[in-house]
Amino acid sequence: MDSDVAAITHDISTGEAAERPTGRRRVVSPNADLVALTSVVLAAFVLSSSYTLTKITLDDLPPLTIGLIRFTVAALLLGIWVRLIRRHPRPTRADIRQLAIGGLLGITIYFSIENVGVDLATASDAALLVAAYPALTALLELIVYRRRTGAQGLVGIGLAIVGVFFVVSYAPASGPNRLIGDVLLVVSGIVWALYNFATRNVVSRYPTPTVLYYQSVAGAIGFLPLALIERDEWRPFTHLGTTAAALTGLILLCSILGLGLYAKGLQRLSPSAAVNVLNLVPLFGLVIAVVTLREAVTPLQIAGGLVVVVGVMITSRHDIASQRKERAEPSS
Repeated sequence: MDSDVAAITHDISTGEAAERPTGRRRVVSPNADLVALTSVVLAAFVLSSSYTLTKITLDDLPPLTIGLIRFTVAALLLGIWVRLIRRHPRPTRADIRQLAIGGLLGITIYFSIENVGVDLATASDAALLVAAYPALTALLELIVYRRRTGAQGLVGIGLAIVGVFFVVSYAPASGPNRLIGDVLLVVSGIVWALYNFATRNVVSRYPTPTVLYYQSVAGAIGFLPLALIERDEWRPFTHLGTTAAALTGLILLCSILGLGLYAKGLQRLSPSAAVNVLNLVPLFGLVIAVVTLREAVTPLQIAGGLVVVVGVMITSRHDIASQRKERAEPSS
């Protein structure tokens, strides 16, 4: 395992918070913002593989059944981690309800829509359309929390949207269901923004494994009735080794490591700042899809991916600077 990933994973396993309240001011680690940003960047890289892994698994399993298997196994593994190894504290009933809502939004509903979208579209489309998430999240933050984005932040988001326009508009032609799949993938972005809002408070009160465990349990339970709808499509695997490997990657890399890193970053970053970094997923996802699935890519798509990266850098620097200024002011 890469040393940076190992260090952040160790921090997740200990459940240590990046900051702790001490009266009117909070004492924070000088590198806490950098660790949070690095966590989300690594999460973007890991999560970008989920589209390719899902596309591979769809050869043998229907989309909702994939979600049931993925998060049932993830919940079992996280349960062992939380209850037997780390012995993390049990959340209050009110927090369990909030975590359950987050699990239904961020796992059951989000991945149901995403898996169906990937099935109808392509792995590349799914990865690239994540770049629309920051604009959706910033809009919802403006409506719900009256949080305004400065000119620099808007420029970064605008560049990211322009980049994704190039990446999607100049992609090689695909099947007739691609447009429906792309629309579903955009809808999943709205659900992901709602997930960020639903979990923004509770994630800072408990260690990351505890948050993921309760959300995975709720998400797996939510998937059970949905997967039963597909029972007529259940059949023996035709590519046992490949499908098993892809499912393992979805469970260990995406469901545990990727979401764990993302939740860790969300403890320090605002929802819009964290989702802005996910604009890196188009670039990472495109590379993974091209290398593993041999999906075609055009020069304009590559140019669009570079524009997305520039937008991420501008917006992330703006958001982190704004948060540091807010934290420097004493609370009333």
